Amino acid sequence: MESKRILYVSQEIHPYLPENEISKPSLEIPKKMNNGTNQVRVFMPRYGLINERRHQLHEVIRLSGINIIINDEDQPLIIKVASVPQARMQVYFIDNDEFFKRKSIFYTEDDEFHSDNDKRALFFCRGVIETVKKLGWSPDIIHCHGWMASFLPLYIKKFHHDDPMFSHSKTVLSVYGATEENMSKDLPQYLSFDGLSDEEANAFADANITKVYQANMAYCDGVALSGKRLADEMKDFAKANVSHVVDLTESTEPHVEIRKLYEEITVEESIA
Repeated sequence: MESKRILYVSQEIHPYLPENEISKPSLEIPKKMNNGTNQVRVFMPRYGLINERRHQLHEVIRLSGINIIINDEDQPLIIKVASVPQARMQVYFIDNDEFFKRKSIFYTEDDEFHSDNDKRALFFCRGVIETVKKLGWSPDIIHCHGWMASFLPLYIKKFHHDDPMFSHSKTVLSVYGATEENMSKDLPQYLSFDGLSDEEANAFADANITKVYQANMAYCDGVALSGKRLADEMKDFAKANVSHVVDLTESTEPHVEIRKLYEEITVEESIA
């Protein structure tokens, strides 16, 4: 594969969060691709339970200071950065006191799914876009891990397709098995506020995590089926609705197959 600029966006990355089926590949795949020829950037949310002192996070003042409006709520964007030990790789953190200061990821102390998780996801994805634009770094491939990052292909394809920074970017979504938690009833309204048509926003009506994945696949160039818990129904849906799909659920070297997927979607672009 020719040298590429690859943007990785994940809801969880090890070692900043415990190792699991999302956080582990969200570190290992960028490490494999950051091989001296490719340029790699990595983003995740700065959840309040991440120890900033231990992981040596620090704010990047020149990137912070943007305000993002989510459903008419003006929220400041804070960007922090840290280096992954022994990986020669930096991770950028999307932060905001309203959405990420709490000492949890997706659930309250009573194991209730946060009622604003959908707004947190939209803020996260839009924050990534604004930060990449400030960096002046145009990615060839944007690889998203997890449902929280799955809205990013939608924003790229619907609202930034004619932006020179993203006009040639190809998007890949790694889909994982998940508990069927429900988004808020207002998710279509939030997306309509951002400019999605009523018909497009209605694809997210009464959405749970599976439906969020499926609705966002419509905006992806490729899908990576990942994790041991992924349901067969999700695999079948992806294969029926996305042109380029790779099944990693039994793979021992996922980075090899991911590299092939990148080649497929970028070769298609060069032919076009």
